[in-house]
Amino acid sequence: MAVPEVNKELLGELEAMGFPVARATRALHFSGNDSLAAAVSWIIDHENDPDIDQMPSITVDIGIESPKPFQISEEMKKKAQELRNRARRRQEEEEKKREREREKNRIRAGKELLEAKRIDEENERKRMLAYWESEKEEQKRAREKLLKKLMEDKAERRSKLGLPPENPASVKTSLPVVLEKNSLFTKLDTKAEPLRECLRFLKKSHKERVGSLTGGIEFLELCGFERTEDGEFLFLPQEKVDMAVLNSAGSVLNSAMTNPFFGVFSS
Repeated sequence: MAVPEVNKELLGELEAMGFPVARATRALHFSGNDSLAAAVSWIIDHENDPDIDQMPSITVDIGIESPKPFQISEEMKKKAQELRNRARRRQEEEEKKREREREKNRIRAGKELLEAKRIDEENERKRMLAYWESEKEEQKRAREKLLKKLMEDKAERRSKLGLPPENPASVKTSLPVVLEKNSLFTKLDTKAEPLRECLRFLKKSHKERVGSLTGGIEFLELCGFERTEDGEFLFLPQEKVDMAVLNSAGSVLNSAMTNPFFGVFSS
């Protein structure tokens, strides 16, 4: 297959009017290759053809010499301009369509991001609930261990006094349940365990104010307090206030004051 030969003068005039070479060649070929007006009319009639801008690939021998020069009329120029305007409007409509599609994609991506954030928050909430449950289990085990130790000590004292073993049915096997009064959803700081360790040491060894004892200064420094230059006082700089750390410290301190088992079985 070969591209058909068309009138070069007419082809040049169509290109000068703004038509692509493939469209102009196709118009001349299928309109008889002898009239500029016929070629322009063919383009108008077939502007929506899907193959309008495909080069024809059939072999037809035609005369390529025009018997006389052809003058482009104002009407033909007007039609050519109208065709170009239509093509531009189609381009603008297609661009608007693509922009609408891009906007839909942005909205969809935003919704997916919000959903991912919601899932993360839900997972964090579940993690905090699991942590709280583990804390309750730890306290339960501590109470049971303490109760067992008390019962063993009581049985040993009765044995030394020559008293008969106590009836198990009459023994009260429960201890008061004292839980930490802390919000389930307070975000725990990584300093929580060092804070607990300071308070365990204080509770085991002292009954004074924490500031004057080993462990007390460390507790305050973990909360963000700093020593003054002379080392005599502690202060908390405003720029170093960390509410997560302070909330965690408050929770641990509250547990140390209200939980009778706090630090009892810790090494």
